[in-house]
Amino acid sequence: MKRIASIAALAVALMIAAPQAAPLDEVTPPAVPTNLDVPAGITPFLLGHAYGTQNYVCLLARGGFGWTFFGPQATLFDDFGNQLITHFLSPNPDQNYAPRATWQHSVDTSSAWALASASSSDPTYVASGAIPWLLLRVVGVQNGPALGDTLTATTFIHRVNTTGGIAPATGCAVAADVGKKVFVPYAADYVFYRP
Repeated sequence: MKRIASIAALAVALMIAAPQAAPLDEVTPPAVPTNLDVPAGITPFLLGHAYGTQNYVCLLARGGFGWTFFGPQATLFDDFGNQLITHFLSPNPDQNYAPRATWQHSVDTSSAWALASASSSDPTYVASGAIPWLLLRVVGVQNGPALGDTLTATTFIHRVNTTGGIAPATGCAVAADVGKKVFVPYAADYVFYRP
């Protein structure tokens, strides 16, 4: 009996000492340009700090050659440095497997696919040399294999507080450059919303 009481006391002490995630209703998104406002009745429930790359390939473009975006690769963390989500490009089963920006929860593997519905490079909000802030509309969701559903109620996602990620100004100018890829470091916050 004494051993059970000791184990229970240790468990309580560990729970108190361990960093706790903020309750879902405590996610406070930053102010955004008005064109990035989410619809009424939509509330934030999850915030992740992303670190990764914006990836580009050199292709023939109108008037010559240019860097073309082909997807992100990033990991999102909570305020305590715990991995939350992986962000990448993948086929969306809800849209005949069209490639879409994807977020997959690191614990329950639920997923959400989204498309940008509005963007802003307003210098009042967006840092110089940073990729635009976005409002993304979710166009597909999927439970994890064990019915994990953290991301399945997501309807909108903000990409905000961006740094870096802009395609380079050089390196894609001649036919020999076609097919060359660059992975440009970036950071951003992603805010997830649901009804």
